[in-house]
Amino acid sequence: MLDPLPKKHNATPRYFLGVDIGSSKSHALIADETGHALGLGIGGPGNHEVVGYEGLAATLNAITDEALRMAGVSKGQIVGAGFGISGYDWPSEDEPTRQTIQTLGLPAPYTFVNDATIGLIAGAKQGWGVAVVSGTSCNCRGRDAQGREGRVTGAGSAFAEYAGAAELVGKAVQAIALSWTMRGPETRLTETFLRLTGATGAADLMEGLTQGRYSLTADAAQAVFRVAAEGDHVARAIIRWAGRELGSLAVGVIRQLGMESLEFEVVLVGSMFKGNPLLTKAMAAVVHRVAPKARLVRLAAPPVIGGVLLGMEQVGLNAAGVRERLIESTNGLFAAYHAVIRE
Repeated sequence: MLDPLPKKHNATPRYFLGVDIGSSKSHALIADETGHALGLGIGGPGNHEVVGYEGLAATLNAITDEALRMAGVSKGQIVGAGFGISGYDWPSEDEPTRQTIQTLGLPAPYTFVNDATIGLIAGAKQGWGVAVVSGTSCNCRGRDAQGREGRVTGAGSAFAEYAGAAELVGKAVQAIALSWTMRGPETRLTETFLRLTGATGAADLMEGLTQGRYSLTADAAQAVFRVAAEGDHVARAIIRWAGRELGSLAVGVIRQLGMESLEFEVVLVGSMFKGNPLLTKAMAAVVHRVAPKARLVRLAAPPVIGGVLLGMEQVGLNAAGVRERLIESTNGLFAAYHAVIRE
């Protein structure tokens, strides 16, 4: 654990808590009102769909306590908090989520949102716009200048929402099946997925996937990007498809909020956007047909920053002036934390 960082001494210092609860990793961040990040807590999954509400409470308390210890701040000194929670999607989840957050015993006002929203707040300079998340799966949330929110269901392919890495891999498997049955063109994806699974041929791969002898995870998406970079037309078409689908998510939220004629940022969040630039190019084309003034930007800061900014909103603090300092100091805190872990 890192030693507490030195803090500026004010007559009445105010501290804020931001939390990003994820399906695989979770973060808590303590910062002061000048935008200095002071404490960081890192833990495992907290999505209630993965670990239940008891698991959410355990992760939430562990990372918050770690961040408070590093910052040298007590819970009683927190004046505002914001929580971005993966798996929080529907009104029926309001009360159990609220009860879980209350296990922290914070005396401060707080709010909680889906984790995609704090990615938007962290990445959009104006604090509003649209965030498109594409990691293992996908999501999209928006917020206008008046604070109204737009959304998709967040339920993925069941409700025709694509495309995260899992859906990209699924589309690649379909392309291999189409090639094997001579309903589609040949693709180097076949030999690539044979190597990934150890299958002896396309027929063995199809049989093994249907019978459970072989399995593919979302990590195989990197292989699709690699084959596309080598020039395979089928793989490149799949990536363009994914980009168009992600653009469609953004367009839906843009229309919900009536932002078609406005200048705003579409924040790209998640590992998929580190892949082939074809993805972003195809996505941009779809978005710009509806909202020509929209600007696509990659999230360059940890999403948990959005939780701190939400916490500042709870006490009416205009955080625009401290946003860049908060990003810089938080990036430094993450770098220091991981340097200690590597030692």
